[in-house]
Amino acid sequence: MSISSQVKILYEDENMVLINKPAGLIVHGDGKREEESVAQWMLAHYPESESVGEQNIPENQSTLPILRSGIVHRLDKETSGVLALAKNQKAFLHLKKQFQDRETEKIYHTFVYGIMKKDEGTIDRPIARSRRDFRLWSAQRGGRGELREAITDYEVLFRGDDFTFVQVKPKTGRTHQIRVHFKAINHPLVCDKLYAPKQKSKLGFERLALHARKLKLLNLDGKHIEVEAPYPPDFENAIKRIGYLPH
Repeated sequence: MSISSQVKILYEDENMVLINKPAGLIVHGDGKREEESVAQWMLAHYPESESVGEQNIPENQSTLPILRSGIVHRLDKETSGVLALAKNQKAFLHLKKQFQDRETEKIYHTFVYGIMKKDEGTIDRPIARSRRDFRLWSAQRGGRGELREAITDYEVLFRGDDFTFVQVKPKTGRTHQIRVHFKAINHPLVCDKLYAPKQKSKLGFERLALHARKLKLLNLDGKHIEVEAPYPPDFENAIKRIGYLPH
């Protein structure tokens, strides 16, 4: 079965669509290889969105055009959950501004290694490129290039023997922000093969244990929209395993 066929619509109006992205599906391609993406799904279902979004000019003739039809923000390939897409350019600019001005509320659920002591807190650490590995970002000393402000609020939902189930509200939208911030405080995300490659996975996860649970924003009519993405099977199994009862 095509992974893009697992995309579920959570909310839709004439200007935008909010989906539940399955883990394993990239948001858009990198111009180097063919791979199923949310952008392709969007174009297949809403052909009028083809030119919606930022302009994408290939760096050279050997790269493929980068299709970003309607893409407003991004989730990592292994992250599941709520993603907002614009059907037209007016909606794209409207939504993009909300994300840039921090007027949206994004809520994630994740499992992290170790037992977090504080019930809630804020991680306020700027993020820069890692000097060690070009694929990584860092919120610790010794980063490379520009330091960018990054703020993440969190609340502990459940503590296990050697893991913690956490609700996360990133106030900024930096690349890998949640993963980088929790690694910086010595609680990397479960099954994060990039930032915690030596850690043994827990609770049956075979992919990054991160789910974009809720998204709150305004549609073009000024109406408050709040959607919640149901847990995927791996999160459901882990939650049942620990006996946690969601609020």
